[in-house]
Amino acid sequence: MVGRNGRTVRDLRRANRTAVLQRLYFDGPLSRFELGPATGLSSGSVSNVVADLVADGLVEEAGSVDSDGGRPRTLLRVAPHSGHMIGVDVGETRVRVELFDLNLTELARVERPLEQQGYDVEVIVGHIRDGIDEVLATEGASPELLLGVGVGVPGIVEHTVDRGAVVHGQTIGWDAVPLEELLRTRCQLRDSVPYFIDNGAKTLGQAEMWFGAGRGADNAVVVLFGSGVGACLVTADVEHGRAVEWGHLTVRVRGRRCRCGALGCLEAYAGAESLLARWREEGGRPTEGLDEESALTAMLAAAYPPEGTEPDPVALAVLEETAEYLGAGLSDLINLFQPERILIGGWAGLQLGARFLPAVRRYATTYALRHPAERVTIDLGRLGPDAVTVGAAILPLADFFGRGGRRAEPATDDRLPAWRTALEERSPR
Repeated sequence: MVGRNGRTVRDLRRANRTAVLQRLYFDGPLSRFELGPATGLSSGSVSNVVADLVADGLVEEAGSVDSDGGRPRTLLRVAPHSGHMIGVDVGETRVRVELFDLNLTELARVERPLEQQGYDVEVIVGHIRDGIDEVLATEGASPELLLGVGVGVPGIVEHTVDRGAVVHGQTIGWDAVPLEELLRTRCQLRDSVPYFIDNGAKTLGQAEMWFGAGRGADNAVVVLFGSGVGACLVTADVEHGRAVEWGHLTVRVRGRRCRCGALGCLEAYAGAESLLARWREEGGRPTEGLDEESALTAMLAAAYPPEGTEPDPVALAVLEETAEYLGAGLSDLINLFQPERILIGGWAGLQLGARFLPAVRRYATTYALRHPAERVTIDLGRLGPDAVTVGAAILPLADFFGRGGRRAEPATDDRLPAWRTALEERSPR
């Protein structure tokens, strides 16, 4: 049956289930009485939807509260163990695979360092495949409960009809890599398990907006500061977030060569890889044999030694210059998008942390226009080094909500719209 607005009864039921699930997820536990005004549904509709969700094992009782003069009201919540999601971070120093329950509580984790092989496609796919197998072998994990696999990657992700997600990663040597197709071929998961692949800065931004320092903001930019730099823009028009190749804005004409091949990119001055390279080039202490994260730790220790010890002047100068470039790059975001918040995450951003932030804020507001600069706050993200994997796991979770708590069917073509709709309609504020 089709209504006047073109929606079928099935569409209406799915929308009602989605509304109840999302309100319980973000605001629960709630009683049936509270779900009515929270969702805009009638008491009868709430009762029917809740009964269906309880029967499906997706909603469970979570105690009770006293009511005004009546019987206690039963509280409801989303059952955390009724589904699992996998989040994958194809990072700059390692591939991280994590298994989560519906509450995004970590159940298992596997990490594989990226060393001499770098971003070899076969190596990355192998790490993801093995990581998925290992986390699903954890006690209590069940492939049957898996709602999907989310993957955050460097580069531009193109969603195609025939090959799924295709990654254009110029900085890592990936030219139209059909990553979703490769994962479907190599991973031993049932055909109905969906894969959701997107830019790592976007998955970081999604995590911070749902559960971190971005919650409650209508207009924010979340910055991924690692070996390179990227950003995710969230506004009223693009509430689900859009990755922007911020690291490849030109900040110096005929400047240093970026790993993308161009000259003068922000990433060639503000990324951790270039920061360490400049330290070495200018006579800094050698960091041979250390991975990038350990080398940055050593550089910070040299620049900011214990009291009574002379700092390494080269390390200190490079870090101060990096703060200025990063601040100038943030000023572009402030002038272009006028966000109310800018959040800095990523492993390098977290390492530099509060010590680096005052200088970055100072330069950002100096280079930006006064009006938008006075209205923006610049802070660190709150979710730590797992933010990209958490954000990647949100993608199948949002798709599941968009389906009204129904699992994906094999070979469906509406997976992406359901995911987009759920991300746009979510309201954890």
